[in-house]
Amino acid sequence: MVLGKIEVAKDTYLVGIGVSPGISIGEINLLNRNTTVDDWPITADEVDAELERFHWALEQSRDELLEIKQKVSSKPHLREHLYILDTHLLILEDEMLVQGTERAIREQISCEGALKRTLQQLRQMFDKIEDEYLRERRSDVDAVGGRIMRILTGENQRSIDDIGPRALVVAHDLSPADTLQMDRDRVLGFITDKGGKTSHTAILARSLEIPAIVGLETITSLVYDRLPAIIDGSSGVVILNPSEETFKEYLKRKQSYRYLQKELHGFKDLPAITTDNVRVALRGNCELVSEFPVARNHGAEGVGLYRTEFLYLGRSEPPSEAEQFAAYREILEEMQPHPVTIRTLDIGGDKVVSQLNVADEANPAMGLRAIRFSLREGKLFKIQLRAILRASVYGNVRIMFPMISGVAELRTCKRILREVQEELDQEGFRYAPVIEVGIMVETPSAVLLAPFLAEEVDFFSVGTNDLIQYCLAVDRGNEYVAYLYEPMHPAILRALEAVCRAANDAGISVGLCGEMAGDPLYALVLLGLGFHELSMNPASIPRVKRILRKVSRRDGERLLTTLLRLKTAKEVSACLDKEMRKCLPGIFDQVLI
Repeated sequence: MVLGKIEVAKDTYLVGIGVSPGISIGEINLLNRNTTVDDWPITADEVDAELERFHWALEQSRDELLEIKQKVSSKPHLREHLYILDTHLLILEDEMLVQGTERAIREQISCEGALKRTLQQLRQMFDKIEDEYLRERRSDVDAVGGRIMRILTGENQRSIDDIGPRALVVAHDLSPADTLQMDRDRVLGFITDKGGKTSHTAILARSLEIPAIVGLETITSLVYDRLPAIIDGSSGVVILNPSEETFKEYLKRKQSYRYLQKELHGFKDLPAITTDNVRVALRGNCELVSEFPVARNHGAEGVGLYRTEFLYLGRSEPPSEAEQFAAYREILEEMQPHPVTIRTLDIGGDKVVSQLNVADEANPAMGLRAIRFSLREGKLFKIQLRAILRASVYGNVRIMFPMISGVAELRTCKRILREVQEELDQEGFRYAPVIEVGIMVETPSAVLLAPFLAEEVDFFSVGTNDLIQYCLAVDRGNEYVAYLYEPMHPAILRALEAVCRAANDAGISVGLCGEMAGDPLYALVLLGLGFHELSMNPASIPRVKRILRKVSRRDGERLLTTLLRLKTAKEVSACLDKEMRKCLPGIFDQVLI
């Protein structure tokens, strides 16, 4: 098949980032939304008119979002996602966006040029953020900025409503509003040039069970309407112009995936109990209000990691105590009677709120971030603790301090927590009489001091994403060294063993909340290490639960003994893969579909 001079050969394979699992077979429907932005100087006499035009575009954008919100609110299964549209409505009032654009217009730049410059500045701010989830909030600003720009330029763009039947939507990027408006009877999946796993669009796709692949960079320039294609949202593979043989193969895979999903759904309400009666609590990692019902629907026994950073992001000032209290209360009530582990703020100060004005750092990953920032900004820390404590009477809350590196640091956190409790007592506020306090183990020093730290807390939660990077001195976002990021490196195995041994010796709970927790490949070895709790992306819970219910801790301990004798990550990974297929013939391959 030919597009101009570009021929799309049979079985053209492309690989992007699979953000929502599932296999879809259909025809490409290209949603071309490239907006041409002209930038020109204006005279002093034209400034007021341009300011008025900018505010008119803001109002038009608000009206469009409110119209979409009204349409979405009529569909019960989508109501829980309305907060995303509320977020976009708030972005329209964001001081940095509005005042930044106004300031540029007053410098005699056209409305379009002023908005373009302000959006570039905001993108640069987000690009500095190390946390992937928070960095992806840039896509929300882009979506709102794109909407305003489209109104200013007057360009008519193809709507989601124009999509034909059996469509695989291809676009440079899609906004959450686009995703919310997708008709599942017509839209089988989507593919984009831009995007990441933690964008609101990706999260919505997973929640709505729409197979999706993002980050393909140039897909919009390679395809055209009605081109046959296959997408595999689990692996991130896109096949353009599939041959008959490939079509039949993926038709079988799609059927197998459907059977698997149906079978996995049957595990939703079953406990994760091994064949030798060892129970493991499977919980969800959540950041957004909409993810809590999704976690429950996938059988999560609570939340093992609630990231609070999104409450602080992209604001001119930190959230108030009342605002945080309301958010925490809603979450705790939603997950009753299961526990919700609230991690205190885990981000660098220069990347949270503009008024703090913390200077840029040469090495932010090892600088003023997480608990270090909270201890430096004591007032901010106390406000968050007050909100958590006040909300604790509405559910089962656990407080977790991130990036603890030593006992003295932990004791300081506990002292401040006691001070906050005393203040609330004096003011007549209630809070739960017993609240578990724990730490994230994600630094090498915390591993080495695990026996001492275990005497000071009620639980450990291992954050393997950071622990692996710090232990192996590898930045997994650096393309030159990312290959060294090895979850099954012998050093990581030994670190995890040391942490679990210290926790079990002290009689406290130990969990894991990094990406390893949700990978079926690691389920048996984590069981053998002695973890009591695994916290993961909610969609991974049924797959991990199915494996745990078919193995014993004894199996895991035998596997661990074998793996600890090996000297390289390659040897460990090969042995682990072999043993998993041997221990779970057929089943292990199936959960990886």
